[in-house]
Amino acid sequence: MVTPTDIFTISSKKEFEKITLKVFRHQFDNNAVYRDFCTLIGRDKQNVKTIKDIPFLPIQFFKSHEVVSTTQPVQETFTSSGTTGAITSRHLVTDVTLYEQSFRQAFTQFYGNIEDYAVLTLLPSYLEREGSSLIYMVKDLIEGSNNPHSGFYLHNYDELIQKLVELDNSGQNVLLIGVTYALLDLVEKQQFGLKNTIIMETGGMKGKRREMIREELHEILCNGFGVSKIHSEYGMTELLSQAYSLGDGIFECPPWMDILIRDTEDALSYIDGYGKTGGINVIDLANINSCSFIATQDLGKKYQNHSFEVLGRFDNSDIRGCNLMVM
Repeated sequence: MVTPTDIFTISSKKEFEKITLKVFRHQFDNNAVYRDFCTLIGRDKQNVKTIKDIPFLPIQFFKSHEVVSTTQPVQETFTSSGTTGAITSRHLVTDVTLYEQSFRQAFTQFYGNIEDYAVLTLLPSYLEREGSSLIYMVKDLIEGSNNPHSGFYLHNYDELIQKLVELDNSGQNVLLIGVTYALLDLVEKQQFGLKNTIIMETGGMKGKRREMIREELHEILCNGFGVSKIHSEYGMTELLSQAYSLGDGIFECPPWMDILIRDTEDALSYIDGYGKTGGINVIDLANINSCSFIATQDLGKKYQNHSFEVLGRFDNSDIRGCNLMVM
């Protein structure tokens, strides 16, 4: 049996591969939805010898099925945002401490001690609904910062502007986490010249603005905030881990997470080499109680140092092999 200690102390590629295969066998045995999917495409424990043999569950299954690998009771249900009437993803979390350990340890790896920051957040579309895993994480980071200035902002932009300028001028390290459209709203109200602040965008126009390519978006935000780089977080309802970009849209994973790039024409094969565009498959070992192997609807590229770039999303019309996604 794989334990949280095994997952969160991975220190080498060999160790990652060994634990990943163990997690696959555990989930094949204990997750009926995943096992049925594997059987449908002709894979079982005997013919999965390497990571590339492991089937990746299409992310849409979190909308239509209960994806769990344990009989433990559900502690938290994280849900995706969606338009009114749309079917949303549901991630049934039976051990929320796995999520907490994952995001706390990853944050420390990329940014150091949370107590070094005042954490300001501008996440209106997430705050206005129930079940957001991002709000759960950010609330914990705010509390963990032990800083009286940390907190959520909804539509009170003037108050946020005043607080941001005041903290940055005082020399306080600030982390401003914002949904993309709200950060754009902020820099339209005020031009900044920040020197001690990290701007982290979590993606998403939520239908509020036109979609932009990353280069255009980051140029506007860099100019507006007066910073040289825009940081980003890559996470989703169906995962319990996040990858982070410290600038230029290049993401890195914590040691218990990795991505593979699948062929857009054949969902069961991978693109050879680096720097080529394909569909992003995510291994998230923190998902041990649901499914650690997720075929997302994102397009991206992977590079030799295990970093990756997110280029956009598939149109539904672009997804090949849809017959494999319906059981």
